[in-house]
Amino acid sequence: MRATLGLLTSTALLAAGCGGSGTESASSTDNAATEAASTTGGCREVEAPEPRRDGGQKRPVGRLDSQKTYRLAFATSCGGFTVTLDQKLAPATAASLVSLARDGYFDGTVFHRIVPGFVIQGGDPTQTGSGGPGYQTVDAPPADAGYVKGVVAMAKTQAEAPGTSGSQFFVVTGAEIGLPPDYAIVGEVTRGLDVVERIGRLGNASEQPTQTVLIEHVTVTEEP
Repeated sequence: MRATLGLLTSTALLAAGCGGSGTESASSTDNAATEAASTTGGCREVEAPEPRRDGGQKRPVGRLDSQKTYRLAFATSCGGFTVTLDQKLAPATAASLVSLARDGYFDGTVFHRIVPGFVIQGGDPTQTGSGGPGYQTVDAPPADAGYVKGVVAMAKTQAEAPGTSGSQFFVVTGAEIGLPPDYAIVGEVTRGLDVVERIGRLGNASEQPTQTVLIEHVTVTEEP
């Protein structure tokens, strides 16, 4: 089943109301020119990775240390951004994302859905919008949940219960997109929001990326 947001598109949402030697300098100039030629809007042009099969992951058996702060640092072809996880709002989902990231699940995947002014969505190794880790977690969001710019939440199908999560996540790029409190809020972008906004401009009217945005690696950090 395709994991999408309840109102599917931003259009539908609005309708619903909701230094060195001379040689080194020359080399640096050449390198800069080469890099500039291989970027588009601040993003490197990269080839799309081969889709992978979904499933096969093991559900984490425990929760994260509640006395620590966990962050996911995303290295992408458009730059890096960091998500600080919220264990109070989504303890099961936070533990799942940390487990998946440590297993390299997100490495070599893409943002398969980009809706300018709405969200960017990734976390699916199949690149189809229907993939997942082979298990689900549930962290129902509060009734007053707000999906504002920089919030990171989990995608689900309309038929699934509020707060149901697999591996697909979305980052809000609109100021306030008016979604109902159906999607587990797992954290927020605390560094690199400009990178998220850059990625968010690379979508077309069909919600498809206009160029490949690759998640190269996700690193987990934890602090007392």
